[in-house]
Amino acid sequence: MRLASFQTGDHCSYGVVDGTMLREAGQAFRAKYPDLRAAIAAGRLAELAASASGTGIATDRARFLPLIPNPDKVLCVGVNYRPHIEEMGRKLPDYPVVFVRFAGSQTGHGQSLIRPALSEQFDYEGELALVIGTPARHVSRADALQHVAGYCCFMDGSVRDWQNHTPQFTAGKNFASSGSMGPWLVTSDEIPDPSVLTLTTRVNGEIMQVGRVADLVFDIPRLIEYCASFTELLPGDVIATGTPGGVGAARTPPRWLRAGDRVEVDIPGVGLLVNPVADE
Repeated sequence: MRLASFQTGDHCSYGVVDGTMLREAGQAFRAKYPDLRAAIAAGRLAELAASASGTGIATDRARFLPLIPNPDKVLCVGVNYRPHIEEMGRKLPDYPVVFVRFAGSQTGHGQSLIRPALSEQFDYEGELALVIGTPARHVSRADALQHVAGYCCFMDGSVRDWQNHTPQFTAGKNFASSGSMGPWLVTSDEIPDPSVLTLTTRVNGEIMQVGRVADLVFDIPRLIEYCASFTELLPGDVIATGTPGGVGAARTPPRWLRAGDRVEVDIPGVGLLVNPVADE
């Protein structure tokens, strides 16, 4: 099943992706569960699908929102593919490198990524993200995937000079609309083993990054286990798992994103996340 958050006019909603159509969750269902996060938390995704029987809107005419517009937390994992570790001149970490993104730093599929006026060093990072389905605290690696609602594409846009002001990544990862997630959630029953997935990032059609999820230094069960050790993971929380090698900062000369560029994060079996780039 594929689920998405979207907007029509001033109306923000969510529903099921049915081929090339978005079918909004039924009115009575939305009265109980006003957003996708609430539906996930209630464990009512099957009922959501049953309620979504309206005419719908074509996906190519929809205004997609970030998949989870109101997460309690977005946790991102840095330097988690060996080629990216090497190209950035870092050492292999002993523990996952975790930083936080604010909800307002993200936009939806098809919407513009914004290069901030304060920097010329706006970089792309294509990633696989997971969405938590049931609360997780002190879970074992063996049980970790049971807490996953599903998976989506993620673009962790990075403002490199601001990221490198200090050893902490926060400033460079949280400019408004610098990242994106979507276009939809593919539920975990369709992806029992996320390690088989592959990821490609393209800029203006040119392949910039290629990675296999199997090559993560810290795999998805380990990331969930680690994060659930220091915080309670709640339904709707997002964990972005890291980016492969090939980022713009590591190229000679660097390849920074500019207004008019088009960034694609392509994960077969999950989705194709596409965003144009605009200046602030």
